[in-house]
Amino acid sequence: MSKEQILEVLLKHYGKIIGVFLGLLVSILVITLGFIKTIFISICVYIGYFFGNKVDKKENIWELLDRILPPGTLK
Repeated sequence: MSKEQILEVLLKHYGKIIGVFLGLLVSILVITLGFIKTIFISICVYIGYFFGNKVDKKENIWELLDRILPPGTLK
């Protein structure tokens, strides 16, 4: 297969490829660390993604944190 054909297949099945690697990663984490630790890591990754996405969109994180956290926490 040429590079162009490989790239075309990768782009066509991008979601499936990412899903397979994420499933493999989660299964390895569950086997090595256990279920609870894997869930904790997954939650931390999601929180990091959430705030990183806000930074990419140039949104004010401090306003978001001020809405989520109890009043006066960030002052």
